[in-house]
Amino acid sequence: MTIKCVLFDLDGTFADTAADLHFALNRVLVQRGREEIPFEKLRPAVSHGSRAMLKVAFDIDPGDPGYTELQQQFLHIYADNIALFTKPFAGMETLIDELEARGIHWGIVTNKPAWLTDPLMQKLGFDQRASAIVSGDTTTHAKPHPEPILHACQQAGANPWQALYVGDAIRDIEAGRNAGTKTLVALFGYLDEDDNPWEWQADGQINHPMEILEWL
Repeated sequence: MTIKCVLFDLDGTFADTAADLHFALNRVLVQRGREEIPFEKLRPAVSHGSRAMLKVAFDIDPGDPGYTELQQQFLHIYADNIALFTKPFAGMETLIDELEARGIHWGIVTNKPAWLTDPLMQKLGFDQRASAIVSGDTTTHAKPHPEPILHACQQAGANPWQALYVGDAIRDIEAGRNAGTKTLVALFGYLDEDDNPWEWQADGQINHPMEILEWL
């Protein structure tokens, strides 16, 4: 089956956002009189969102006293510093150029809220190039529900079975499989040492974005 659309998770697959999230989280820690945490401790949690990152830094969960205030403080500091260090992963820009040259549409499907996704894509210079940008609050359900990927396929003018979804977390692969797309695990992303991507039932794994062309 010819692939007509390639969709990417954002954090840990399309863009290397961990440094800016680490910067913002350490700002929160310092403002609250705590010690900063090392980058290596935070990186594996980035793809799992603010809930996971706050758990690493503060050992706090949704519903705990002060959680909402802490989350908002973190996200607003991040929003103000959203592209200090963030760049597409090495090889991603070349990959996008080649996909466009081949007439293959591409897009983003992320659980990041739109008020963070949209300015980030704009600052990276890809907001007008993507055929679809679907955030965590674009549709009623977020990943691993298939709705965001199905919505992106519709925007990009492709049937799910003509699409490929690439992500670095198990919910990415589950979302793609639930939607009926092919799936690839981005091993260069924010995987934890306890992750076992070979058990996620993806169609393949890649170590570099350009390997997607070989897979296609």
